[in-house]
Amino acid sequence: MNATKVLKRKTIFKTEIANNFSVEDTETIWHDAHIRLQKMYDSHANLSDGVKKHTDNFIFPAAAIYLAIKEKDSEKAFSIMQKVMKEKALQSGKGFARFVKMPFGRRLFLKMWDSISHKMFGETAGFRNVFYPKQKGEFRMDILQCPYNTYLSEAGCPELTRLFCENDVYSYGNLPGMSFVRTQTLGSGGKLCDFKLVLTD
Repeated sequence: MNATKVLKRKTIFKTEIANNFSVEDTETIWHDAHIRLQKMYDSHANLSDGVKKHTDNFIFPAAAIYLAIKEKDSEKAFSIMQKVMKEKALQSGKGFARFVKMPFGRRLFLKMWDSISHKMFGETAGFRNVFYPKQKGEFRMDILQCPYNTYLSEAGCPELTRLFCENDVYSYGNLPGMSFVRTQTLGSGGKLCDFKLVLTD
């Protein structure tokens, strides 16, 4: 995987960095992020394709950017990542909301989650889950182990796991006619991440 190519898709982070640092410092941080990310890719080249969908596109870029910012200013790093990741997740949530407003959209959304979750969040993707039996009008799973917690901890920034957990709330927490239920997350010190979507009418 090529770090430069991936970070071209992450310019929203660079924009926020530029809002907090000088032009020179911004370029230094972004260059540092490139170096860190490429090292992560090179040292994890043998991961399975399922795991790489998460590490290469989300986990490693976030870790590299965060650690590069932290090297320059440890106090600003977390808040910058939190702001950008929240904005991106809220944007995704708006797209999901438009989908579920369509005729039969809510039920189709639940049906899609049931099939997608086993592929995107199953063992082949580095997760260990409990998938509950299908119930009418709901989807439910518990995540007992996830690559976000694993590889962010390995990179030395386990605190970023919480932000990825929060992304779920921003993405699914305001869907019309649906309720997203969560009581704990691995990123905030819980024993698991519970995930439940329920039709409310």
